[in-house]
Formats: sequence, C-alpha cells, structure tokens
Amino acid sequence: MNQWKSNIRLNAVGIGLACGFVFACNSVQSSFDSKVESEFKAQPLVDEQMVTESQIQYMPPPVRKYLKYTGVIGKPKVQNIRIVFEELMYQNSEAKPMVSSSDQFNFFKKPARHFFMKASMMGIPFRVLHSYSEEKATMVVRVASLFNAVNLSGEELSIAETVTLLNDLCLFAPSALIDKRVTWKQLDSLSAKVIFQNGKYKVSAILYFNDRGELVQFVSEDRSALQDDGSLRKARWTTPVRDYKEFHGIKVPTYGEAIWNYPEGNFTYGKFFLKSLEYNRKGQKSE
Repeated sequence: MNQWKSNIRLNAVGIGLACGFVFACNSVQSSFDSKVESEFKAQPLVDEQMVTESQIQYMPPPVRKYLKYTGVIGKPKVQNIRIVFEELMYQNSEAKPMVSSSDQFNFFKKPARHFFMKASMMGIPFRVLHSYSEEKATMVVRVASLFNAVNLSGEELSIAETVTLLNDLCLFAPSALIDKRVTWKQLDSLSAKVIFQNGKYKVSAILYFNDRGELVQFVSEDRSALQDDGSLRKARWTTPVRDYKEFHGIKVPTYGEAIWNYPEGNFTYGKFFLKSLEYNRKGQKSE
C-alpha cells in the first residue's frame, strides 16, 4: 500500500499494490485485465502437486504448525490466487475513511502480483493499479479521467512490492512458501524470520504466531512509504491479521490492517476485509 499525493494522500495494503501507465478510469481497468490475461498465458496451470508433511520438515516449528493449521497438507500446492477485498483507507490518522474495493491476482511460478482498486472521494472517482512482474513494479493512481495523481516505478518501489508479495504468500497462499526462494530462521516458539529472494531483490519479515498456530502479525523493515513530495520513505511495515475462516479447505485471515510504524507514531492507513479467495484458476474469466 502506498499514499496518493499532497492533500489526497491515500495508502493501500500488502495483505498491497503496483501498476502501469493508463489514460482514464476505464483504461486502468483495461490495463489490469490485459496484464492479468498475459500472466495467465505466461503461467498456465501445470499438473497439481499435493503438499505433504515431509515437504515442510525443514521449516521452523511455528511455521510447520501454521501450515498444518491452515489445512494445506494434502491439498494442491497453490499456483495462482484471486483475492477480492473491501477496504477502509485513511488519508491521515484524523481523517474519515474512504470506502474502496479491490481485485487482485497473484502468480507464483514467476512471482507476479496485479492489484486494482476502485474508490471515490467527494464524488471524484479514483482508480489504482499496482503491478509487479518480471521483478519490476509500477504504480498509477488515476483521478477521474483527467490526470495521474501518482505514476511511479523504479528499484525502491520494486523492493517495496517484493515485500507486499511476500506478505501475500504468508497470509493467503501458505503452501507457496514451500519454495527454494524462501528461507527461514527460527526465533522462538512463536516467531520466525522469513527471507524471500526474487532475482536481485531480497527482503525479509518477522512472522508472529499465536498458540493455535495462526499467523497474527507480519513485520518488515524493507518496505517504503510514498510521501507527499513524491519521495519514498523507508519505515517499518506491519500487518496484524485475525478472524480466520476457511476458503476451499484453507484457513486464511479475513481481517487485516496495514500500518506504518513511523518514529513519530503509528499510522494505520488501511483496514482490509476479505470477501472472496480462489486458488488455481485456469484463466481470468474461469469459473
């Protein structure tokens, strides 16, 4: 998630975002659809591989317990996911929330994430497209059909969106953590450090679990927040989650928050409500 710009500063999570170049609200939707369709063509489903308990033995105990709790053992390994959220987004800690909705597709053979958000403020429509593919991230915020309020790319954004992708892996596609690009370090009985390397980008987070085996907190020092002047500021990023429910046999959190832990104080810029989750789709329009 990031912020919009000047006095329209908005952020949106990683339970997160990234984008491309577009010219109107409808064209943002078209760009999202095109990117997702291209990803399905580049990463079609392959033969299903069932997750076995032997495949997770190398992981720290709290991570093994988490994967067992979610129910991934004996289920097909996740190759792609579609996630639909409703959100409350905040311009600042005193502002009233802006209601929004989002549609997101993630792919895991070649890590990719495309996130499209619809929102409005004072009757003015906003469209946000975050895209991460081929180890590159872009972000566009479109105001009505008039201008791009935000249009970003570059290495620092790509690092930030690599963290967002890792967050999605941990929260919504835990079986995809069984991957040579993901390594671990146990910290104690209820926490572990996860390291994810995608090409030249290497990011990490601390995962905190409760006694039931639920992942309840994701904390990373590797993400940056977009500031009003257009710069990116490195800050601790945390996403506490709760209210686990089962989708297609897998337990995932259905409520989460996105928080920047600034030295001057915490800022919760987004609250996310999971509406639907689908695994291993054959295409964007598939059943």
